[in-house]
Amino acid sequence: MLPSWSPISWKEKPIRQSVAYPDQQALAATLHALSQLPPLVTSWEVENLKRELAEAARGERFLLQGGDCCESFASCRSDLIANKLKILLKMGVVLTYGSHRRVIRVGRFAGQYAKPRSADTETRDGVTLPSFRGNLINCREFTPEARTAHPVFLLRGYERAAMTLNFIRGLIDGGFADMRHPELWDLDFVNHAVESRGYREMMRALGESVTFMETMIGRRIGEFDRVEFFTSHEGLHLDYEQAQTRQVPRRTGWYDLTTHFPWIGDRTRDPGGAHVEFFRGIANPVGVKVGPSCTPEELVDLCGILNPENEPGRLTVIHRFGAGRLEDRLPPLLDAVLRAGAEVLWCCDPMHGNTISTASGVKTRDFDEILGELTQAFAVHQRMGTRLGGVHFELTGENVTECIGGARGLTEADLSRAYESDVDPRLNYEQALEMALLIARQMSLRNGQGAG
Repeated sequence: MLPSWSPISWKEKPIRQSVAYPDQQALAATLHALSQLPPLVTSWEVENLKRELAEAARGERFLLQGGDCCESFASCRSDLIANKLKILLKMGVVLTYGSHRRVIRVGRFAGQYAKPRSADTETRDGVTLPSFRGNLINCREFTPEARTAHPVFLLRGYERAAMTLNFIRGLIDGGFADMRHPELWDLDFVNHAVESRGYREMMRALGESVTFMETMIGRRIGEFDRVEFFTSHEGLHLDYEQAQTRQVPRRTGWYDLTTHFPWIGDRTRDPGGAHVEFFRGIANPVGVKVGPSCTPEELVDLCGILNPENEPGRLTVIHRFGAGRLEDRLPPLLDAVLRAGAEVLWCCDPMHGNTISTASGVKTRDFDEILGELTQAFAVHQRMGTRLGGVHFELTGENVTECIGGARGLTEADLSRAYESDVDPRLNYEQALEMALLIARQMSLRNGQGAG
């Protein structure tokens, strides 16, 4: 274990995005209750993911991370959970087909209940209240009662994360992910997607390949019945993360068992801050998001702090610049990490750097800009001698209208039709599947050219 670290040492460091609770006694009692509850994930699942992420860094796998920008407690419904699983399963198959690599599926759910905000307060019609920070902390309604942070939401978040995980595990164990029956993954409106024909032809070819292999060997191949699935969320609320951090039998170190793969956001990656202090001591694989303000020197420092043993699979760097800044900002970071000899898995988040606001103040993202950043990222990594080993999307399995563009040509006028996000705009089901198909084609071409 790292010297001078403990699950509470982060409290001695400056913290950003902190939460003010009026009732500290209630907070302490809630955190104690959380610490006594069973873990949401297990240490062996965490170690399996770390091993697979190390394989992705070597080019043997590819990371697909995606889900809601900010989960709501109301979205803990069987249909919504199943639809999130469906889109990630479909995208995973498409990316496997294009990259010729096994895909690691990591969902941004079962814990993505808190979000950082650019301002601590929000003002409407002369009234100023705390900002909405996600259902783990407060409520969306603009009233003093709703916007007050209450510890009971921490327990509700744990409960809904547990129910979500239980349902996902039940679906997968029950054969929901069986590649022999990809029709189980369909949603009604996929029939209208422009790219659906190419997707269906791909799935038909894969299904026929599975049947052929099973016919040749004379038995059923069990690995096609189920897939591995992992969860992730931004480890923003350190009290919540600490409450489920523990040592486990027959393993050394401390595990944050709220999730398999927690990450540090771009707003909280201060090398001397509380979030980096907490993350440096847990045994999980961890991610850190870096945006335009991150310097090469800072990133090298973060690599040394978060992965001092240079352990493969331990650290994923998720870059998020925006299509207009990636060509300028990414190469110096890649060069610095290469020179430092740091072991990292590089992942691209093409969502956050491409957020814009309409004239009426609605946040949205342009499909072409998202795809453009990804295309540039593949090219820059190839040019620099590094490897883009993963993608990170905010998406949903629902037919929302939050991002413009895509095959349907959604415009700003369409946003009001089905804009449901509490915080940031997400790719809808069709846009996400189309994005996966376009990325797969690029990866297939690069594989044909010998690119990593």
